[in-house]
Amino acid sequence: MRRSFLKGMVALVAIAASLGAAAAQSTLERAREQGYIRVGFANEAPYGFATPAGELTGESPEVAKEILSRMGIPEVDGVLTEFGSLIPGLKAGRFDIIAAGMFITPERCQQVAFSEPSYGIGQALLVAEGNPKNIVDYSSIADNSDLTLAVMAGAIEAEYADKAGIPQDQLVVLPDQASLVSAVKSGRADAAALTALSIARMAENNEGVESTPPFAEVAGESVMGHGGFAFRPEDEDLLAEFNKHLKEFIGTPEHIELVSQFGFGEGYLPTATTKELCSAGQ
Repeated sequence: MRRSFLKGMVALVAIAASLGAAAAQSTLERAREQGYIRVGFANEAPYGFATPAGELTGESPEVAKEILSRMGIPEVDGVLTEFGSLIPGLKAGRFDIIAAGMFITPERCQQVAFSEPSYGIGQALLVAEGNPKNIVDYSSIADNSDLTLAVMAGAIEAEYADKAGIPQDQLVVLPDQASLVSAVKSGRADAAALTALSIARMAENNEGVESTPPFAEVAGESVMGHGGFAFRPEDEDLLAEFNKHLKEFIGTPEHIELVSQFGFGEGYLPTATTKELCSAGQ
């Protein structure tokens, strides 16, 4: 009886040890063991989007796939999420990395841990074809109370609008790129704001709209945005390993060739570090 009792205790200890080891397994260890990892994206071309066939692609996912493969994680599963819900989704565990070209800002750095940036880029506005209202940049909206500007929920453009002095009642906050295009085409908004590459692609793919020339300042401040990959702060080993390979990759001929298909290239390489971007204005 005593022998049976001891065997039972040994079995229970073994099970407890196994459960404890599983619980202690990091996200990086789990992903390597499973052979895949989930990333959140927001269907914002050319940063991260799904093709008509359902394939995850774009600058951010393609760079992520390359880096993760070098880390021993061969498969990447995309989780489509509205841009404004990406950080909450990451923190809730719906996915383990945000691969959506998200700008690195001090406010976001308080919530998530960013990789080093993979690109740097300026801004542009989407306007009606022919630009009948002569909209140039954010100041055009701020100086005319009859004009409205569409911005994407959770994106940095709302902050730029605020810096430019555009009041809330002149903003139309929408969930995605398609909504921005629709708002400008229907006249619900006089312009829509996003990064220069996104606006250029939206103008190219839709009739009746065009892009303003790109610009790099709002209210005298630089709006050169730098996008990176976001991680949960506790996933330190995953971020460190990702950064190690990312630093080796960015700016190489292989990197330039990979992202050129999305409009990126040597003219869009990062010009700041994550440390600098997270502490900007402090």
